[in-house]
Amino acid sequence: MKIRFNRLALGLALAGCGSLAHAAGFALIEQNASGLGNAYAGQAASAQDASTIYFNPAGMTLLPDSQLVLAGSLISPHAEFAGTVSPAIGGGDGGDAGDLAFVPNAYFAYRLSPDVRLGVGLYAPFGLKTEYDSSWMGRTQAIKSELKTINLNPAIAWQASETLSLGAGVSIQYAEATLTNSSPAGLVTVEGDNYGWGFNLGALWQMSEATRIGFAYHSEVDQTLEGDATFSGMPALNGPVSASLSLPDSASLSIFHKLGARWDVLADVTWTGWSNFYELRIVRESGAVLGTPTIENWDDSYRYSVGANYHFDDKLTLRGGVAYDETPVSDAYRTARIPDESRTWLAFGAQYRLSDTSILDVGYAHLFIDDARINKVENGATLSGTYEGSVDILSAQLTLNF
Repeated sequence: MKIRFNRLALGLALAGCGSLAHAAGFALIEQNASGLGNAYAGQAASAQDASTIYFNPAGMTLLPDSQLVLAGSLISPHAEFAGTVSPAIGGGDGGDAGDLAFVPNAYFAYRLSPDVRLGVGLYAPFGLKTEYDSSWMGRTQAIKSELKTINLNPAIAWQASETLSLGAGVSIQYAEATLTNSSPAGLVTVEGDNYGWGFNLGALWQMSEATRIGFAYHSEVDQTLEGDATFSGMPALNGPVSASLSLPDSASLSIFHKLGARWDVLADVTWTGWSNFYELRIVRESGAVLGTPTIENWDDSYRYSVGANYHFDDKLTLRGGVAYDETPVSDAYRTARIPDESRTWLAFGAQYRLSDTSILDVGYAHLFIDDARINKVENGATLSGTYEGSVDILSAQLTLNF
C-alpha cells in the first residue's frame, strides 16, 4: 500500500510540510499568508480572500466573481533537549530536532450565481517532524517522527439573506507517517499511509455595516495507516502493520470590526478536540501489538488571538497580531516524539495591491515556546530533561481576481 506522497493530484509537492508543528499539538494553521500578519486572528470572519475556504467557507460570498490564491510559508522550528537518560547508554543531546520546511497552499473560488459560490482548496492541515542524531541518548524512544497530510477541500457557499451566509465543504485527506527508533534488533522503521475524509461547515453573520461574526467547524478525520515495520538487524521480524489515528475536530468563533476608514480589529478563539489522541498503538497483521503502546492522554486545547489592520492608503495595508496557543500535552505524558508546549505568537504583515486584479501579501511571526519538561519511561529507559524551542515563520501570497 505504498502510495507515495508526490503522486497526489494537482501537482503540489508538499514534501516540506512535516516539520515541528506550529499550532499546538501537530496542527498546521499556516493556511495563507494574508492572515499570518494578524497571528490568524479573526480568520473565520475576515473573509479577505479565497483562503476562507479553509477558515470559513461561508466567507466566499464576499469575494469577487473569481479568485485564485497561491501561498507558501517558510517555517524554521527549533527544539533542543538537555537532560539525562537512565540507565545511561551514551550519546549526546540529539542536536536541533527541528528542520526548515516549506508549506504551500492554493485556493480557487468562483461565483456560480448571485447567491452561490463554489471553491476548492488544497492544503496541509496537520504536520509533524522531529528528528534527532541517530546516536543520541534517547534513541530507544525516538529518532525520527514524521506525519504528512494533504487535504483536497471542495466547498460551497450560499448567501441565505442580506446578513447571513452559510458554507460547507468536504475534506478528502491523505496521511503518511514514518517512525524510527533504536532497538536490540537494530533500527526499527514503521511506515504507513491512508486516505480518509471529513467535512467543514461555516456561517457568517453581518451584524452591521462594520461588524461580522464568523463560526467554523472542521470534523475529525479517522485514519487507519497501513504499511510495514522493518528491523535493520533482524529481518525475520519485518512485516505489515497498521495504526489508527483520529485527526481532531475543531471549532472557531471570530469577529471582524471596522474602526472607521483606517483601522480594523480582529479576534478569535479556537477549540481543538485533541482528547481523542489517547495512545499510539501499532498492530501487526496477526493482531499482535508491536512493542508497548505509547500512552498520550492529550487534552482538548484552546487558541486565543487578537489582531489589527491599518489601511495606510488605497494600496498598502499593515497588519499586526498576537496569539496564545495552549498545548494539549501535560508534563506527565510528554514524549520525545512530540515534545509540545504552549506558545505565544507575535506577528506582523503587509498587503500591497499591485493592480486592480493582483494583490501581494507577506507576513512574519515569531513563536515563543514554553520550556517543555519530560520524564518519560519507555523501552526500558527513562528520559528526563527539558526542551527549549522557538519557531520563525515567513509567508508570501499572490491573489488574482478575474
